[in-house]
Formats: sequence, structure tokens, C-alpha cells
Amino acid sequence: MRALVISGGGSKGAFAGGVAQYLIEAMFHDYDIYVGTSTGSLLISHLALNKVEKIKEVYTSVNQSSIFSNRPFRIKKLKYGGKEIAIDHFSVLRNFLKGSKTFGESRNLRELIEKTLTKTEFNELKAGNKDVVVTVSNLSLNQVEYKSIKDFNYEDFLDWIWISCNYIPFMSLVKKEGCEYADGGFGSMVPIEEAIERGATTVDVIILETEVTYYNRLPSRNVFSLLTSMHSYMLDRVEKQNIRIGKFVAGNKDAILNFYYTPTVLTTNSLIFDKVKMAQWWESGFQYAKQKNIELNEIKSQDT
Repeated sequence: MRALVISGGGSKGAFAGGVAQYLIEAMFHDYDIYVGTSTGSLLISHLALNKVEKIKEVYTSVNQSSIFSNRPFRIKKLKYGGKEIAIDHFSVLRNFLKGSKTFGESRNLRELIEKTLTKTEFNELKAGNKDVVVTVSNLSLNQVEYKSIKDFNYEDFLDWIWISCNYIPFMSLVKKEGCEYADGGFGSMVPIEEAIERGATTVDVIILETEVTYYNRLPSRNVFSLLTSMHSYMLDRVEKQNIRIGKFVAGNKDAILNFYYTPTVLTTNSLIFDKVKMAQWWESGFQYAKQKNIELNEIKSQDT
């Protein structure tokens, strides 16, 4: 059985989409299992349906308003050309006055998911033989949970996809089945182990970070940049642990792992959704996967 695993990474999911497009359309990989975390959860349903162009259109046309019903930050352009986020005091205050536990809300993303994945498509997937699994973090029970399309109805599964992407405290904290849930990346950024436990013997893993750290973060300029830096640090630790565990489990079960990292640093803030850059990242993901497989084929031919 072959599995596709896509890590979390916010707007960098566009790169993962390009890699997956090459693997599916050019390499003709037919996956039995799809496991995604956060932005990976947004991609996998349409990849399983082989509707790559449809999800590509979504990823290359979204902006901040597509995600946030109440965006808690402003985007500031820096002198050297980069961007950073700064707190939007009015939006945050308004959210707190409404009784919210988070700085912002992402209900627009929930609506976008419903518009993108139709009930007909959901039923087609559920009736098929592919397993589509999203990762969520159960904060109440302090555990990671994996939600398969086989186990839920349409509305519930859309909720799990949305929950998997909710990067708190900037996005919505969701209470479901009596528990509080958030972004799956807080517990399992790269769910390789889950794919293998579900029977995968070959796993293509798309990781939305560089294999080696190429940069040092700039000093925090405000509370929001401090929070994002702190979250990035913690998620980086989770990601590395997931990869180590995944390699260990794969070694014990004779599973083959194929890794696809980003070759360069795409962005230092994946909460910023720039549709022009995301279109470029999708194309660069496709070209990267193409070049990587050409190089692998050359190595194999030399060995024989």
C-alpha cells in the first residue's frame, strides 16, 4: 500500500500541492492512504479525487479574507522587502468582547472548505477504497486524534478538516464532542507513523520546511511576532520528532520513505496568504519534484 503524507505549513501548502501534482500526474502514483495535517488536510481530499486543478485554483486565489472572519493582525511591509504581522487592537478587542478565547476567528475558512469540497465529492470519496485522514489536536484530553473520512458524515468531516487548520490563538478554538480542538500540527506535524500504522509500505512525505535550517529569526518586534516565533520553534521540534519516530517505525516495519522537503525558505510567516507567491510556490513544488525524481533515476541507472 502506498501513502501520501503532507505536513502542516499554512500558506506553504501551495508548494506541497505542486509536489503532489507531479507525483500523481507525472509519476502516476496511485495512493491508498492520504494523511494530512493542517494545510495538508485541506489538500488531501481533492488529491484523492484526482481533482488537482480544482484545489490548485483554490490555493492560488485565496487571501486573508478567505481565511479569517476576524483577522487579529495587520500585515506590514518592511524596508528590506519582507513582511511581518502586527496586532490589530480593534479586531482583537472586538473578539474578546464577543467572548472568544482566541485573538481571531477563521469561520470564513470553514465556509471555503464547504464550497470547495461538495457533498457529492465527499460521498464519492467515502464510497471509494481510499482512506483520507486528517490530524487534529484534542486539547481537553491532551492527545492527537486522526479522523478518517470513513467514520464521519459530510458536516462532521468538514469540521475536522477545518479544525486541523486552526492555528490558535490566531484562529478559532473549536468545541466538538465535548472537547476543545485545535491545529493538528501541535501534536503531529508530520504523521508518518499513522500512515504506516494504517498499512502503508511506501510513504511519500511532503515536509513544508527545509531539511537544514538556513536562517536565524530576527528579533521579535511585537507580541504577535513573538508568538509566531514561539509557535514556529515548538512546531519545528514536533516536526523533527515526528520524522525521527517515522523513520524508526518504517525501519521496524520495512516501509520505504521518500522525503520531499522545500529546497529553500519559502516564508518565515505562513499566516500571510499571498496568492501571487502561492502560485509561484505551487509551480516550484512541481518543478522540484520533477528534478528530484530525475536525479533519483540517474542514481539508480548508475548503480545498475
